[in-house]
Amino acid sequence: MLNVGIVGASGYAGGELLRLLLRHPHVQLRCAFSGTYAGKLLGEAFPGLSRYTELRFADMDEGLLTSCDVVFLAQENGKAMHLAPKLLAAGCRVIDISADFRFRDTETYLQWYGQPHACPEWNREAVYGLPELYRAQIEKARLVGNPGCYPTAAILALAPLLKANLVDPSSILVDAKSGASGAGRSKFGLDYHFSELNENVSAYKIAGTHRHTPEIEAVLADVAGLPQLRISFTPHLIPMTRGILATCYAQLRSPQTTKALQELYIEFYKEAPFVVVFTDRLPSTKGTYGSNDCHIGLAVDDRTNRVTVVSAIDNLVKGAAGQAIQNMNLMCHFEETAGLDSGGLWP
Repeated sequence: MLNVGIVGASGYAGGELLRLLLRHPHVQLRCAFSGTYAGKLLGEAFPGLSRYTELRFADMDEGLLTSCDVVFLAQENGKAMHLAPKLLAAGCRVIDISADFRFRDTETYLQWYGQPHACPEWNREAVYGLPELYRAQIEKARLVGNPGCYPTAAILALAPLLKANLVDPSSILVDAKSGASGAGRSKFGLDYHFSELNENVSAYKIAGTHRHTPEIEAVLADVAGLPQLRISFTPHLIPMTRGILATCYAQLRSPQTTKALQELYIEFYKEAPFVVVFTDRLPSTKGTYGSNDCHIGLAVDDRTNRVTVVSAIDNLVKGAAGQAIQNMNLMCHFEETAGLDSGGLWP
């Protein structure tokens, strides 16, 4: 059995890690660290886990943590880059759910996250943890930077088109909606009060100011084989707990049919166990709720020669904890679907 530890285990992503890892066939959860809940049973933070474990949250103990085979870091941005080098030096494999290891270019990290990177040498070695694009690299990795939730939905929606050079990269628009859990468990801003959020939809961080923008651009540029790429990305907060729906638009370089592009996507993702390409409907967030799946649908507008691609994920599973476990499975040479092979809740 693989000994696993989690730092930042009492946040929403940490809670999903606990839920999924406790049923993983090849994992023993060795430790879960939380300053807020130290000394308390996991079930006191997450009642749904009450009958599945007697493990208690602990205060930070680097000695215990370095005895783990794999460590998940689920803290806020700026924490993992200080802890990860110690874990890696001790022989642990590390999967970071924050943004600390998503960028090869540390200047981009500084620009968007407001602090210099503490270990640029490890940042350069880290692998971007989107298995559908970087499976071979993840299998050999010691350190994985888990993608953001919005980038996961947008990149999976657009990658096949850019890889095949079928769209004008400068024309890409991404309009995405997320549930409130995407802000994290400690978010107490006015926008997240029930009376403000309920029966309300609002855009935020518009006009290229959201931190996930450079992440989406960097990966899509890599897929397209371009030195850089610029998109227009607009996120929205909607009154539901979890889920992301990304609607992506791009100008086709030449006329295409919907059927031809559907076949392209099916072929592109034929080895991707968690991507489902619909040919008879469009995705919805309810279809992926609680699962590690990404659902994709598309259509061509013949009048404008544009394609619209819609993707749906659960922001806490495929957009965070589930994808992190998918990466662990690849790094440790387990079945990629181990501990994750269950569909979304419905209704």
